[in-house]
Amino acid sequence: MVTRQAVILAGGLATRMQPRTLTVPKILLEVGTRDGSRPFADLQLELLAKCNYQSVVLCVAHLGEQVRAYVGDGKRWGLRVDWSDEGKELLGTGGALRIAAPLLEDTFLVTYGDSYLPFDYAAPLDSLRAHDDCDGVMSVFKNDGKWDASNVRTDGEWILAYEKGTKDPAFDHIDYGAIALRKTAVLELPERQRSGLDELQTRLARKHRLRATVARERFYEIGSPEGLAALEERLK
Repeated sequence: MVTRQAVILAGGLATRMQPRTLTVPKILLEVGTRDGSRPFADLQLELLAKCNYQSVVLCVAHLGEQVRAYVGDGKRWGLRVDWSDEGKELLGTGGALRIAAPLLEDTFLVTYGDSYLPFDYAAPLDSLRAHDDCDGVMSVFKNDGKWDASNVRTDGEWILAYEKGTKDPAFDHIDYGAIALRKTAVLELPERQRSGLDELQTRLARKHRLRATVARERFYEIGSPEGLAALEERLK
């Protein structure tokens, strides 16, 4: 059986959640559920395990030692967890992913350490492995600018364009927060240079190498107090 691997980008400073994130990494913030409060990492790793992922690479930096101490080898979730440390010089989401390249499978899923996505995390990766005509499969949601600025134009099968900050009403979908990629695409990113994952997504869309999978339920995130409150309301 081919391993399903997920990469979690969890090294940022989480400035919108300060002062809490000055001493606690965002991925370990307590989230209230109907069964009591739990570190967010619990919820996210459970979702990945339920979607039949076996392997996780956790990319850490800010307060990364706390994340290592809590998650460990991942066995309590039925996962194998490997670690990639960005170090003190933060290089952005693209830079962090490039540093993790030696740990990556040929195909894998990337998500963020503050994203709670009520969908099948396996869908983008399974789609990528089924199609040789693309280098990535991005999960998207028809947002219409409601929960955050929409940044994707899609026909439901392909990402026709990906642009952050656009005001074009044709961009009515949003990057959902999970994208399957080929390792070869990541190796095109510059080494030890600051870059964003969005730059890679834009480039793949322009080359017509980025497929789409459409999620049906809105995304949740704990990157802001409002986002955390919305997730807690859903979970309770």
